[in-house]
Amino acid sequence: MYGAILGDIIGSPYEFDMGDKTKDFPLFSERSMFTDDTVMTLAVAEAFMEDPQQEDQIRQRLVERMHDHGRAFPDAGYGGRFAMWLHRKEREPYGSYGNGAAMRVASVAWLYDDLQTVRRMARLSAAVTHDHPEGIKGAEATASAIYLARNGSTKEQIKAYIQDQFHYDLSRNCDQIRPDYHHVESCQETVPEAITAFLEGESFVDVIRTAVSLGGDCDTLTCIAGSIAEGYYGVPEELKARCRGYLPERLLVVLDRFDREIRRDI
Repeated sequence: MYGAILGDIIGSPYEFDMGDKTKDFPLFSERSMFTDDTVMTLAVAEAFMEDPQQEDQIRQRLVERMHDHGRAFPDAGYGGRFAMWLHRKEREPYGSYGNGAAMRVASVAWLYDDLQTVRRMARLSAAVTHDHPEGIKGAEATASAIYLARNGSTKEQIKAYIQDQFHYDLSRNCDQIRPDYHHVESCQETVPEAITAFLEGESFVDVIRTAVSLGGDCDTLTCIAGSIAEGYYGVPEELKARCRGYLPERLLVVLDRFDREIRRDI
């Protein structure tokens, strides 16, 4: 969870192609902040921690928690269609393939103990809004990568699984992606790039720096990359402390509850 949130906070100043496409930048600055990525990541985590049993209950909890937290933080930077969804009575999905489906999914890879269940819950987490096949695919691929990373798979094994199961093109390296990459908010043009940043990074911090260096929708891309990197490398304690300093009490309560839940399962 910290990996996703730190990716969001560290990437936030460079969203909308505002960075210099370099790995040499301060991890934190006066422009660093949490965004909708953090809010929705924690909303999804809270919904699943309530342990709903049936799929209709899961959907209901997801919608309720996303609405609750979204309305508590109305200026967090939601996409236009999602912002409309937050404030309407009808709560049906709207066919999105946006990368929001992938950026908010991290918790399911930690809360469930087998890959097939992780994939099923990832699909449900996406489908309440992002029910386009590419939106669901992005969430499922991200959750799968996190689950494999935290359970000891090598990077080669993770790459092979993602390519085989989701057919993302992971053949390019970051030097090939970086020059022409631009701000885009689809899963299909964010998730492969985030996974590639994870595959190339040599530590948690290096994954974060590599993801930011690609540019584009930087907070979300780095949120996704950071969530996978946490599973593989863990997160340095000093960065966890910095992360907490950016979060209001409402979000810290959910984060701390999640940490307790995870520790019970270890």
